[in-house]
Amino acid sequence: MLPVIILAGGLATRLRPITETIPKALVEINGRPFLDYQMRLLAANGVKRAVLSVAYRGEMIEEFLGDGSQYGIAVSYSYDGPSYLGTAGAIRKALGQLGDSFFTLYGDSYLTANFSAVERTFLDSGKEALMTVYRNEGQFDTSNVEYFGGRIVTYDKRSPTESMRHIDYGLGVFRPAVFAGLAEGEMADLATLYQEVLRRGQLEAFEVSERFYEIGTVSGIEDTCKFLAERGL
Repeated sequence: MLPVIILAGGLATRLRPITETIPKALVEINGRPFLDYQMRLLAANGVKRAVLSVAYRGEMIEEFLGDGSQYGIAVSYSYDGPSYLGTAGAIRKALGQLGDSFFTLYGDSYLTANFSAVERTFLDSGKEALMTVYRNEGQFDTSNVEYFGGRIVTYDKRSPTESMRHIDYGLGVFRPAVFAGLAEGEMADLATLYQEVLRRGQLEAFEVSERFYEIGTVSGIEDTCKFLAERGL
């Protein structure tokens, strides 16, 4: 299984005052830190190596997670440093720990997709990147992907259109070359790189059938708490 980089460096301002003293990854869900659920999910999918990209209160994440041995996952860390690097900039900084291909996952997302199937699709495609998409129809957030005939036609988080029925599900796969044009320490957004890869015809798609869960908002936390409780997790 490919390694995973978890992007957990955000300030989580939408969850204040909850996140004034803790990072979003450690917000309690049914009495346990969210990161605990996320790591157990990765382990269940066969992930053996993970890099935590951290910034805001990252030392608390490292103190909680350690080397990841309790989950059977080898964990290492990449700190943004003195300035926030953005999602793509943070990945660029961690490339030395990630190998030839890797998953990307947001630190506030709980995704039940079949990681093995996503990995196979990506490797078989021979492309530079893969985006998982979900037919959202504006339900859980603003739809931002036009998906037709098994491929992504357009993707735009800032200027969505009525033809966008799908949404970026949150699980990506990349080759390091996608980030080669970024200078070390440059702030950059992953959404922009996705658009560039799409323009080059190098973005594969994988459609998932089950919705995503997230803890980036209070309502998202409520949905996630309910879902995990119903699953007995």
